[in-house]
Amino acid sequence: MKLEPNDWKKLQIPLVVLGVVMAVVVACIVLAQQYKTEQELALLNQQNQLNAARQRYQSSGLEKEVITAYLPQYQTLINKGFVGEERRIEWVESLRDQHKNHKLFGIKYSIKQQEKYTPAFAPNLGGFTLNRSVMQFELDMLHEGDLLQLTESLSKASVAELILRDCEMTRLNESGALSSQLTANLHAQCELDWLTLREPAAIQTVAGP
Repeated sequence: MKLEPNDWKKLQIPLVVLGVVMAVVVACIVLAQQYKTEQELALLNQQNQLNAARQRYQSSGLEKEVITAYLPQYQTLINKGFVGEERRIEWVESLRDQHKNHKLFGIKYSIKQQEKYTPAFAPNLGGFTLNRSVMQFELDMLHEGDLLQLTESLSKASVAELILRDCEMTRLNESGALSSQLTANLHAQCELDWLTLREPAAIQTVAGP
């Protein structure tokens, strides 16, 4: 069947309407697909947020349990002087007291400026900062046991944590024999580290005034 020009004129409007309808249908399909994709992404995002919230809730519960379990020990470290600002006056007083209690010979000491300390045995402190102040001291001794008594008593005095780092001992008498009289036979030059742990800035801000 061959369409005449008049027939095309009659079909012109229906064809235009059909084209518009088809374009609208295609646009609706595209928009529907786009809307579906956006809703799927929104749902996925909400699921991720929900999972993150669950993890934070579970993590906060674990952190609360850890804090509750270890708070007494942490407070003990604060009271001892290991956590917080260094307490040089207490260190010096403890050294003098222990030196006097053991009736040792004269002692000389000095403390260097505090510095950051990163020992191999503590690679990760969870945001805390470990510092040390090196104390150098010299004393005359009757025998080696005097030095052991002094350092052990300092460690038990609960004023801070310390590490005896280095000691050099020399004999004071020419014979090399230790005398049983109350005279110095040995001279020791030693260095020890007074250790302090600084809290992260966030904790200091919360704990501050």
